[in-house]
Amino acid sequence: MATSVNPTVRRRRLGAELRKLREARGMTAEEVATRLLVSQSKISRLENGRRSISQRDVRDLCQVYGVEDRRIVESLMTMARESRQRGWWHAFGDIPYSVYIGLEAEAASIRTYHSLVVPGLLQTRAYAEAVVSGTGPENTPQQVLKQVEVRMKRQDRIREAEPVRFWAVLDEAALRRVVGDPQTMREQLEHLVDLSMLPHLTVQVIPFSVGAHPGMTGAFSILEFQEANDSDVVYLEGVTSDLYLEREADVHLYTVMYEHLRAEALSPEQSRALIAQVAKEYSR
Repeated sequence: MATSVNPTVRRRRLGAELRKLREARGMTAEEVATRLLVSQSKISRLENGRRSISQRDVRDLCQVYGVEDRRIVESLMTMARESRQRGWWHAFGDIPYSVYIGLEAEAASIRTYHSLVVPGLLQTRAYAEAVVSGTGPENTPQQVLKQVEVRMKRQDRIREAEPVRFWAVLDEAALRRVVGDPQTMREQLEHLVDLSMLPHLTVQVIPFSVGAHPGMTGAFSILEFQEANDSDVVYLEGVTSDLYLEREADVHLYTVMYEHLRAEALSPEQSRALIAQVAKEYSR
């Protein structure tokens, strides 16, 4: 688990506490917004952790909710202060999916499904460069380099003393699609074989022979956290914006879907053999 303060997770935890206080008071987000002369969307963004929360916001909300216990107020103030700190990824400037990186940095386990590419945490540098360049043709060389460096830094999560528990299900297409060149693919798949032997990392492949399966609707990831108060999150990457699902019903739906994908995929041992076989084909 990450040891430094994670502003993304702090915002989520603080937002959840503020939502509990509002609900205990029996107030709607619209009523709170009216009291504070702000928009309802601001209250919603504060509660779902998508917006930075200032200590002034906390003070005003505590007054509306009638919170008189100074210990509670001070605890929320501390969380607000920590939520405005900068994570390691902020040193790279404006980068895509920064919210996801913050969640990934704190997750205890990640289950991910990809149909077209190898997941970022498992990519070699050459493969990552080819992916970033190919999916963002308008990126400058400097932007490509920055995004690749961030991706390499993210991979610390699978190398830490207490690494994230990572489970990846891939469609066979991710092995067959030539990203970069055959040598890049061979090195990537050999790297994937090596990683799949780590005790905290599992890789399964859904072969073409399975035919249609639930994952054909698109890639997704399910992140779970150590703290009981941190709800699981389903992450769906978009072109212009990403989607984060936290409702219990949504998480359950994707969890069931993931179990179907794992059941239809080859076993980890069979998957490793297939990946090694395809890597040899690229060698030829």
